[in-house]
Amino acid sequence: MKVYRLNRQFNGYKKGTQFYLISESEFIGVKEFVFRTKDLANRISISEAELVKNFIFIKEIF
Repeated sequence: MKVYRLNRQFNGYKKGTQFYLISESEFIGVKEFVFRTKDLANRISISEAELVKNFIFIKEIF
């Protein structure tokens, strides 16, 4: 599982909030990513452009 951190405020979440990448999917060239907050309480689905613009990869955990 990969851990990401927000590098700016996004969708009501504060900068620095950590998320787990739960799934990645691609359909006809459109990539979608599903994230859960570190406490697993909230879920968001974002596009690849939003991922690149707003998130920083921290680490991969097994």
